[in-house]
Amino acid sequence: MLMKAEELYRLACDMMKYSYSPYSHFRVGAALCATNSAGEEKIFTGCNVENASYGGCICAERTVAVKAVSEGFTHFHSIAVAGGESSPQDMVMPCGICRQFISEFACEDMTVILQKSGGLHIMSFIGLFPEPFCL
Repeated sequence: MLMKAEELYRLACDMMKYSYSPYSHFRVGAALCATNSAGEEKIFTGCNVENASYGGCICAERTVAVKAVSEGFTHFHSIAVAGGESSPQDMVMPCGICRQFISEFACEDMTVILQKSGGLHIMSFIGLFPEPFCL
């Protein structure tokens, strides 16, 4: 059974504390629910990691995606994203690069879980990124 949205979002919030963001001071945490080809489910968590060479930074969303794929979990079902300077702010959205990266592994019914006005906002990934680049 796939993890509930509230639990996944809580994990994303928890990951904000590990953010390495000395330049932007904007902490982001993410939690991803994925399955492998055998149907096993696993949750991956991560945060953003900045670098003095700004191009070397990695967003929390790509951190969890890379962790999942590197362990053979290539079917993404849902991702929760939380971010802010000290506590989660409303509607911290994945950037364009993260959307494109996630689209490679997103299941047709993948959901994105964000905070909006103190509650959770759940949307479809395809609604967030309707026309990804593909070969």
